[in-house]
Amino acid sequence: MKEIWITLATVIVAPLVGGVITGIDRKITARMQNRFGPPILQPFYDLSKLFSKETIVVSNTQILYAFLFLVFNIVAVVMFVLKMDLLLILFILAFATTALILGAMATNSPYSRIGAHRELISVLAYEPVLIAMIVAIYFVTGSFNIEDILKHNSLLILDLPFIFVAFSYVLTIKLRKSPFDLSTSHHGHQELVKGITTEFSGPVLGLIELGHWYELVLLLLFVWLFFAKNIFVAITAILICYFLEIVIDNISARLTWKIMLQLTWSVAFGFALVNLIWVYIKYRLL
Repeated sequence: MKEIWITLATVIVAPLVGGVITGIDRKITARMQNRFGPPILQPFYDLSKLFSKETIVVSNTQILYAFLFLVFNIVAVVMFVLKMDLLLILFILAFATTALILGAMATNSPYSRIGAHRELISVLAYEPVLIAMIVAIYFVTGSFNIEDILKHNSLLILDLPFIFVAFSYVLTIKLRKSPFDLSTSHHGHQELVKGITTEFSGPVLGLIELGHWYELVLLLLFVWLFFAKNIFVAITAILICYFLEIVIDNISARLTWKIMLQLTWSVAFGFALVNLIWVYIKYRLL
């Protein structure tokens, strides 16, 4: 019974948190660009407007894929809050991204398909880092289960500092922020068409936006996991981490997919690999 209430609370609260964070993001971004910016609740007004529009799709399968993108993200967040298997959560998150890619590929639009291809390249870039992170956590705690991970006797960041740096790096890709906003961008100045979401509109686009809010909350929960032993430190780390993402988003130009792939596999995966070897020797060999 307790799990049911936690699930309901997560399904209701997570998009509210995600929407507010998105609103704050827009506000800070506007101030950095010397603009007043929209109200913090603007994302909710935008979402309400999307759901009030007529449903128009190029292909009926777009509705299914948009719905699956939302559902997979909801399931991933709920599983995290219920302290379930971290590896399984990562796989479900990958299914959500796959649904978005298939939705974009369901049309013949070249812009949509280019966005889908770029999202696929982004997946190839960040997934090895995320898998290295999960494996490193397993080496330290001896479990993929979040409930067991939280019983570890110290902050995970103390054993996994380079893994955290690597995760912060791929967080920019996962949040689709500059310089890695290749598949789509939240900024209007970046492009005239919206990449992977070009052919989505109205309520179907609303489902995707809602899915992004759940995804945002889940990614910030991953940040929390590194500092979970101290709630104040964890909240501070999340705020600093997300603020840095906004700063980087506003001061950097978009890179090409080749540079993104090279940097992620060399720098981010390099950091992750060093930390992975370190904790393997410390916890498995010594």
